[in-house]
Amino acid sequence: MTDTTSWTPEQGHIGRRTVLRGVLGAGALAGTHAALAGRANASASGGGGDGERGVEHGWGKVADAFRANFRNRGEVGAACSVYVGGRPVVNLWGGLADREANRPWRRNTIVQVASTTKGATAICAHLLVQRGELDLDAPVTRYWPEFGAAGKEQIPVRWLLSHQAGLPIVDGPLTFEQACAWHPVIRALEAQKPLWQPGTEHVYHSVTYGFLVGEVVRRITGRSLGTFFAEEVAAPLGLSAWIGLPEKEEKRVARLHDAAPFSVEELLAGLIATTGLDAETVTAWVNAVWAPGSVQARAGELGGALTDPTVYLTRAWRAAEFPAANMLADARSVARMYAATVSDVDGVRLLEPATVERMTVVQTDRTPMHGLPPGLNLPADRSFYMSLGFWRACPPMPLTGPAAFGHPGSGGSIGFADPDAGVGFGYVTNLWNYRPDDPRAANLAKAVRSCLG
Repeated sequence: MTDTTSWTPEQGHIGRRTVLRGVLGAGALAGTHAALAGRANASASGGGGDGERGVEHGWGKVADAFRANFRNRGEVGAACSVYVGGRPVVNLWGGLADREANRPWRRNTIVQVASTTKGATAICAHLLVQRGELDLDAPVTRYWPEFGAAGKEQIPVRWLLSHQAGLPIVDGPLTFEQACAWHPVIRALEAQKPLWQPGTEHVYHSVTYGFLVGEVVRRITGRSLGTFFAEEVAAPLGLSAWIGLPEKEEKRVARLHDAAPFSVEELLAGLIATTGLDAETVTAWVNAVWAPGSVQARAGELGGALTDPTVYLTRAWRAAEFPAANMLADARSVARMYAATVSDVDGVRLLEPATVERMTVVQTDRTPMHGLPPGLNLPADRSFYMSLGFWRACPPMPLTGPAAFGHPGSGGSIGFADPDAGVGFGYVTNLWNYRPDDPRAANLAKAVRSCLG
């Protein structure tokens, strides 16, 4: 998982280029300190309405965990928001939106959330299911006839959402400009042959997920995924969240900062610690799935369009629609969106309980992960516990309870909901840390669990 041409677990370090290529949006399974401490202390004493920094009585442990990320884990700038029963109980932000410019993180700061975007895209699809406009068991070709080429005629919509369609890569070649234009990627996916018999295996569709689900939404509604999200999710809830950022919002964007690179040994140790799997299994898994040239490593390249990591810092990337990876949002919006899937939020509820129940049934426990060597037992709940567009709570990512669902993003962000507790949670950060044992979001979620009692 380095930029070398040959690789063993004893070689190299994990850096930004490598992780963006191979794990774009896969997520962690999980300012100055003085300035933050003053802000967080002040917020802990306030009641805090929606949009105002505040921590309600009984939720101070979340503020403590938020401060600890700055004090102990090098956090640069971040925000965390928690809703319970449709009401905000935590709304925190602090640190620096741009360390080089000494620009503070403000209430309206937004930041790239990588694959946390996938949860927003899945919500859009399930809104259409709920309205009777999309049948998850219908072939994709019912809505997108051209998709049926190269042996894809019988792929049902649900396999797009559960990463079982066999289309994690695009052969290409594609340029970044073509990827931003949308339709060249769609034409390439129409021609692409699945890597395996669809429905028999799964692997994370890092970038193609957004184009596949997004095109189905576009064919049904006549609107791009970003437009549908803006009109059907963001506008009713008053969110500061965009998939395709308007230029007028650029001044609010936080600058991304990378955490220190880490060794392959540290990667393996982190995976062992978070998954509870033995060293032999984890080493075989990483060698098979994440080594240079592997399918998962190629999945982040999108046929060559995304091999240059500097594109993720450009206005062109933020302006385009990559519904798997390029939403920009604040924590309040992520939490509020998820809260509205399990509760009424100011009179708005996105999804009905029956919809949530159907969409959160785990799918990847039924098929093996693509690329594993014969005989390797890799339990889904320790590796990739995916329902129809959402990760489910599991030992590496316990969230707030067994019914919780959501999606993490590469670098550390996460959004999730817990229908049992009525929780909507959002955490966003501009210190992108790709370690699987990054504790920042995990400790915030643990604090939420503690406050719930």
